[in-house]
Amino acid sequence: MGTIDPTARVEDGAVIGEGTTIGPYCIIGRNVVIGESCNLIAHVHVMGHTSIGADCTISPFAVLGGAPQDLSYRGEPTRLEIGSGCTIREGVTMNVGTVKGGGLTRVGDGGYFMNNSHVGHDCMVGNNVIFATSATLGGHCEIGDFVYIGGLSAVHQLTRIGPQVMVGGVCGVRGDIIPFGLANGQYAALEGLNIIGMKRRKFTKERLAKVRAFYQSLFHGPGIFAERLNSVQPLAAEDPAIAEILAFIAQGKHRALCLPADSGNKH
Repeated sequence: MGTIDPTARVEDGAVIGEGTTIGPYCIIGRNVVIGESCNLIAHVHVMGHTSIGADCTISPFAVLGGAPQDLSYRGEPTRLEIGSGCTIREGVTMNVGTVKGGGLTRVGDGGYFMNNSHVGHDCMVGNNVIFATSATLGGHCEIGDFVYIGGLSAVHQLTRIGPQVMVGGVCGVRGDIIPFGLANGQYAALEGLNIIGMKRRKFTKERLAKVRAFYQSLFHGPGIFAERLNSVQPLAAEDPAIAEILAFIAQGKHRALCLPADSGNKH
């Protein structure tokens, strides 16, 4: 059975799921929906049109559903949706969307957001992500499942990070990172594949060998990048991961592709 501490303020209209605990000095707005068996430890502020799934733990001084940090915002009833089973540590901020961005910021299930990490307006964040301390997303980013973003790293607005990517610490991410990529550096550059993550996702040695060979051909083969990209298209039939990477590249729109720093690649 959940409890609401007498010092908490829960506005009329808020929906609190069964078994959820609202700790001391929390503030819950009237348009908030919180699922079952959540634990808001203390000093949590949930505002705006925000929904939170079941079994989430939210630490002190997290602010969820705040207005987007966008000068065009005029108080429209845009939304933030957070999935189930998330851990949101101290000082985390997540903003609602903007009308021009579709009106929705979405965070998937099972995420672990370390202290002072930030999800900007209109971002789409997948399942089972880990944001280390002060990892930051600008607006309109797309983050795939099982992504790890290192501490103090910042992702430029409108950037895409594919599933199962690992981004090192203290990186400025200014380009789209392919699925399964490993990126590092002051201005993030592609260093290879996230082999550890792929093994955790049960990639066999044979699959790893195929994807590695594809990666070498695409990013370190002879000729310019556009020619190599065209030449590896038939390899999509060899492995679903290769097909996923090629589809991701084809869907690029706003940001350039994150490439290896030392390859001399040109689009």
